[in-house]
Amino acid sequence: MFAIRLGDDAELRALEPWRAEEFLAHMDRGREYIGRFIALADVNTDLDSARAFLRVYADKAATDTGRIHGIWADGTLVGGVLFRTMDVHLGTAEAGCWLEPAAVGKGLVTRAARVIIDWAVEERGIHRVEWLVAAGNEASINVARRLGMAKDGVLRESYPYRGERHDMEVWSVLAPEWRAARKAD
Repeated sequence: MFAIRLGDDAELRALEPWRAEEFLAHMDRGREYIGRFIALADVNTDLDSARAFLRVYADKAATDTGRIHGIWADGTLVGGVLFRTMDVHLGTAEAGCWLEPAAVGKGLVTRAARVIIDWAVEERGIHRVEWLVAAGNEASINVARRLGMAKDGVLRESYPYRGERHDMEVWSVLAPEWRAARKAD
């Protein structure tokens, strides 16, 4: 098993289809919290949908167009980070995250996102990593800030979710900015 230590008895691992039961149990624990801003909780409602969702990301990994990784704390899946999209030819990727309430406030998402962004920039040659976030999702906006991303703008009422249209903020970091910040650390 491949795992990257995140500290505090936490690690980052690939989230693969064979983990669908564990993923669904995690979704069930955090469904209300996770679903406040993203559709992940609405899409993964039973074992078949969870397995299908993870299979989509296994296919994306195989075609180098996306990735999904889980965050485990004390051996329990508590969240994750992903590249929802990744275009190596264009040098762009869209990163995202989610977390169940028990793991909030421990810096796990920020540390995990740093790992995948480092990989994307240094190993895959990604030039621009984007972070799209509902304007009301302060926790995710704070992660973008901690990652050193700049706010590019707001896509007004661009995200229809649960019967409402939400503004989406676009944050990004460019490879030279990322490298400079990592060197300064």
